[in-house]
Amino acid sequence: MAGSPFMHQVRTELRTRQYSIRTEKSYMYWIRWFIRFNDLRHPADMGNSEIERFLNHLAINREVSAATQNQALCAIIFLYRYVIGREISELRYQSTRTPKRMPTVLCEHEVKVILSHLSGKYWLIAAILYGCGLRIQEALSLRIKDIDFDSKSIFVFNGKGGKDRYTLLPESLIIPLADQIKTVRQVHRKDLDEGAGMASVPPALLRKYKGALKLYGWQFLFPSSHRCIHPYDGYVCRHHLHATAFSRKLREAVRASDIAKRVTAHTFRHSFATRLLENGTDIRTVQELLGHTDLRTTEIYTHVIGDRRAGTKSPVDFIV
Repeated sequence: MAGSPFMHQVRTELRTRQYSIRTEKSYMYWIRWFIRFNDLRHPADMGNSEIERFLNHLAINREVSAATQNQALCAIIFLYRYVIGREISELRYQSTRTPKRMPTVLCEHEVKVILSHLSGKYWLIAAILYGCGLRIQEALSLRIKDIDFDSKSIFVFNGKGGKDRYTLLPESLIIPLADQIKTVRQVHRKDLDEGAGMASVPPALLRKYKGALKLYGWQFLFPSSHRCIHPYDGYVCRHHLHATAFSRKLREAVRASDIAKRVTAHTFRHSFATRLLENGTDIRTVQELLGHTDLRTTEIYTHVIGDRRAGTKSPVDFIV
């Protein structure tokens, strides 16, 4: 099925609409599973009853999380809307309830201990997550041109929901960032000497900036250790470090820190927001820095704040 003309049509539609490679892989996975679950019947010959049966199977028999079930639903809605050309509505299925959980937040001492068990680029990534409030994919997708030392800001391009934003560049990270940029320059020069040096970009950017993609500013701040073939356009490029590489180092650091809390890359973002509110930063400023569309999403962090005081200072500046 993976190489079938129909699945090729689905992939083409995803790429035409400029969905990310991660979303493409996810949607292709769920669509294949949906078709196999219904005995390889063509989606055009199916409808609400088959979709409902599949979603109920995920919720009841497979006991998937609410987020996973919603991801599967989004893939199927995409399939019918853009590939089959039919809107799906009035679905009746057993929805998995999303549990209301408070985010895990680290105190300053815990962050400091974890950082002490990280080094090099992994230390810097964790410091950026905590000091700038970025999501892990946003941090790994940073390019040299996104770092503005003069204005002490970091530009986040195409964050969650396709939104761009600016966030803080902590003073305590200026020197480590400058050192990392020097390392990237050395890697890039070596790539150029070997006839490579192209930055990995989405297809739309390739068409627009192809002549500039060998420039130093387009290189990722945290490049992968190996060059690769671009999955869409087939040219040799250097992508960014994979999130699993950082996650592995973070797990080792948390284990060595003897911290009982469940710590992921996103925990640093939660801690960033909480520290800012504790230090008196206006909640709308925090909302802007985090890139939240809805203020209610930001308000979840008010569960630990005390008195509010004026001034916005990055939490990483208190510990580095």
